[in-house]
Amino acid sequence: MKRIIAALLIVCMLTFAVAACSGGGGRNRGEVIDLVVYSQLANYFGEMIGWSAEVMLEEFNVRLQIINDGTPGTFQTRMENGFLGDIILFGSDGREYREASRAGLLFDWLEEDLLFDYGEYIWDHFETALNKNRAITGTLHGFGHNIAGNSSDPEAFFYYPRMRYDLYEKLGHPPINSLNDFIPVLEQMVALEPMTEHGTKTYAVSSFTDWDGDMVMMVKCTAALYGWEEFHIGLYHATTQEWEGALEPNGWYLNSLKWHNQLYQRGLYDPDAMTQDWMGFIEKIQNGAVMFTLIEWMGSAFNIDDNTSKDKMMLAVTANDQTNLVNGLNIHGGNRIWSIGANSRYPELAMEIINWFSTPEGTLIYNYGPKGVTWDYDRDGEPYMTELGLQTQQDKKTEIAYGSFFGPYEDGEFQHNNTTWSRDAVNPDSPGGNTFNYETWNSTLLALEIKPVEQRWRNWTGYNRADEWFNATGNVAFAVATDYTASVRSRDLNLTWEQVTRCIREGSWRAIYANSDAEFEQIVAQMIGDALDYGYDQCVEWILGEAQLRREAENRALGR
Repeated sequence: MKRIIAALLIVCMLTFAVAACSGGGGRNRGEVIDLVVYSQLANYFGEMIGWSAEVMLEEFNVRLQIINDGTPGTFQTRMENGFLGDIILFGSDGREYREASRAGLLFDWLEEDLLFDYGEYIWDHFETALNKNRAITGTLHGFGHNIAGNSSDPEAFFYYPRMRYDLYEKLGHPPINSLNDFIPVLEQMVALEPMTEHGTKTYAVSSFTDWDGDMVMMVKCTAALYGWEEFHIGLYHATTQEWEGALEPNGWYLNSLKWHNQLYQRGLYDPDAMTQDWMGFIEKIQNGAVMFTLIEWMGSAFNIDDNTSKDKMMLAVTANDQTNLVNGLNIHGGNRIWSIGANSRYPELAMEIINWFSTPEGTLIYNYGPKGVTWDYDRDGEPYMTELGLQTQQDKKTEIAYGSFFGPYEDGEFQHNNTTWSRDAVNPDSPGGNTFNYETWNSTLLALEIKPVEQRWRNWTGYNRADEWFNATGNVAFAVATDYTASVRSRDLNLTWEQVTRCIREGSWRAIYANSDAEFEQIVAQMIGDALDYGYDQCVEWILGEAQLRREAENRALGR
């Protein structure tokens, strides 16, 4: 009896100790901790709110303060202050990531067994991605995004045209043989519906500048319809392994730029595109002011109940000569890095949180909302979407209640904007080997209501989903995932690079808004001349070496 009592006392003492010290290296669970998440990928600034904030309080007793790069010079200012954030999300594994590493502002995940003690799931499942990260700087500071367990399968298609199928149908499905054939079709669609129900003008295409990088985002995305992927200041073809510069005469970037200008000259291009932000862009899509999009989720933003209930829907319509770019699943992880600040007061807690986002359940919550509300597990252990969950994915304005939050689902989404598992990766916890993508689950396919307009699209294409259509027709350019990481540019080349890319971005936007072909050609010629004066050729010389490194990495991945 004495031995039993003694054992019980020890258990009680250990239980008390664990409760006092659990998660975050000794933090008190009764104390709400504020963590700074510096995300170069976020569109949001401020304290994270809504159902996601409730989840973080429940799981970790933390509040997340999101800092983005919305203000020019944010990165350099935070570098000078010596504190980037507790959790740091880099938009790429290039210059700024390496600068932060050299400056000693990133935590070494192997120091004090941080990864082994607080990131067990990451250690067990993301070994290849961790090895890639360690090779970049020589020190393990994190891992890249969109990881998969194998590299033989493609991700879901991301770049492809979605347009107002209900209007295209009314026109009698006019043939679209090439990219330029979209223009007269879109002109007729705008003529059918020149104003939205809100009394605003409609356009074929809109855009925003928030995501412009070395080039204008929507212009380079247009080239993706033909297998070209952004690669530094130019484009790389997924199957031919060619690289061409952004300023290549008659190249894909300038031809795509011309396409956007032709829309503008016909009054089909949103004049606010250069000045509006991402939120303004999405609002226009949802309100029906945009007829055509280039990225999958942009078209999905229109397909809310307010629109689909009126027999309106944005669905895939492709040109006959397209070869849509699709990326392969990546065991190495992408270039958007999860890391931890070296000067964080709570590195253990930061690691716990990143580890949780890396678990299947954390991934499902990040993608689809609170467990038990918008999704749950069935008796076989497979995740399924609840009726409410399906509604939130079809229309993110759908209201949900969780904890003290009640409001639109989209108001409570996680705002740091980085992933761990690829949505199209196989979920390791799925008994049936399902992916994380709810659209492919049998439970979803059985439960989803097919709108009449979507059923007519299915009848027209002969397929149930856009991905099936593209794969069956063979108009696909598959970009194999590799361990390629960009080399370090010299300080002088960086200065040249910044001048050249600013020149290309600003010149491209001026060219889009040219009022005539002659004005367009004059602006492009000026842009090319200025870029050459700034040192464009020096940038190209460096990129050609990088293109060769990428080819070699692809050939290794393909066993060539």
